[in-house]
Amino acid sequence: MFKSFSPKLGIDLGTTNVLVFVPGEGVVLNEPSVVAVSDGNEVLAVGAEAKRMIGRTPESIRAYRPMKDGVIADYRVTEAMLRYFMRKALNKYNIFRPEVMVSVPAGVSSTEKRAVVEAAAKAGAKNAYVVKEPILAAIGAGVPIYEPQGHMIVDIGGGTIDVAVIALGGIVAANSVKCAGNRIDASIIDYVKKTRNLSIGEKTAEDIKITVGSALPLEEELTMDIKGRDVLSGLPRTTEIKTNEVVRAISRELREMVKAIKDVFQETPPELAADIIDHGIIMTGGTSQLRNFPELVRRRTGVKAILADQALFCVAKGTGVALEHLDTYKRAIVTKR
Repeated sequence: MFKSFSPKLGIDLGTTNVLVFVPGEGVVLNEPSVVAVSDGNEVLAVGAEAKRMIGRTPESIRAYRPMKDGVIADYRVTEAMLRYFMRKALNKYNIFRPEVMVSVPAGVSSTEKRAVVEAAAKAGAKNAYVVKEPILAAIGAGVPIYEPQGHMIVDIGGGTIDVAVIALGGIVAANSVKCAGNRIDASIIDYVKKTRNLSIGEKTAEDIKITVGSALPLEEELTMDIKGRDVLSGLPRTTEIKTNEVVRAISRELREMVKAIKDVFQETPPELAADIIDHGIIMTGGTSQLRNFPELVRRRTGVKAILADQALFCVAKGTGVALEHLDTYKRAIVTKR
């Protein structure tokens, strides 16, 4: 049998991070989906190097995210970003064009799917496939998706929360809401501005979320010093923030995310709902790692929620598994170029 020499790459194209998975090697790249562009529309830096520039650039350089809410907002820059990550993941001696599988949120339109396939093909893919994130997250979390049993996957990233009930390899009920990690960061920025008269940046807000953030109040609070610019005097200043303040600051976003899960339950056939009570809700994605988030979901829905192993890498791992077994998963794969 003729063996294909094309290397395979799985790409978790997220709003905040891009993860590249190579079958047999695992996740080889995990970098922010940020691109720095000059006045003349020239791409200057991509990934971690570009993220360091956010909020620190002169007027002639713009560092921004070409993906918005899990969907391509800036086509040309996304293509440049994909090309950069594909080249970086394959060593420079590889002359073959890779087969690429890219994840897309559950709620994307067919036009948005085509945009992803075309961006990957223009960036140098031999074949490009797109698969919906919840299916990949389920595969990556080790869920047997082809069994006649219902499994609920909640994948929470930077731009979207994707909730899906999967049975027999397909999505039975799904919901994708544009409220996730980035919205949490934004509400922390607002809260600090209102209560402390302190202006902080995105990176600081993310640090607060990771270091002291929680989905439920804690008896023994964690504290953190934050630095920013005083709104009134315009001078730099340091202040302290505690966990339970962060819980209050992000409560609205958390309610919206829990509502997204409840909405899917309402569309779920009773037999599958019974399966989900037995298996629990599986949570994947970076934002699901927020302290006590699974516990909050359990309290609000009455169904146990389990944080998947290596939650951040589930979608990327799923792309790798699906690429290795394209025949098995071809029903779940949406388009091919």
